[in-house]
Amino acid sequence: MRFVYLVQHAYLYGRDNEHEEAKIIGIFDSEEKANEIIQIYKDLPGFRDFDEECFTVDKYEINKGEWSEGFVENL
Repeated sequence: MRFVYLVQHAYLYGRDNEHEEAKIIGIFDSEEKANEIIQIYKDLPGFRDFDEECFTVDKYEINKGEWSEGFVENL
């Protein structure tokens, strides 16, 4: 199995944190590279104004769908 690592930066804003802003930073071939890029980006303008916890790394298996069971809409 091969995996990729998606790095995102996301935060909530608005009076009641009702909005979310998310940015895809990139997709990497190792968790180490994904974490290295976070260390670079966390000091860049804009990103440095937020906690490092706003960065996430998600692991995905290549050539595998993530919603194979479908989904239930939250109303």
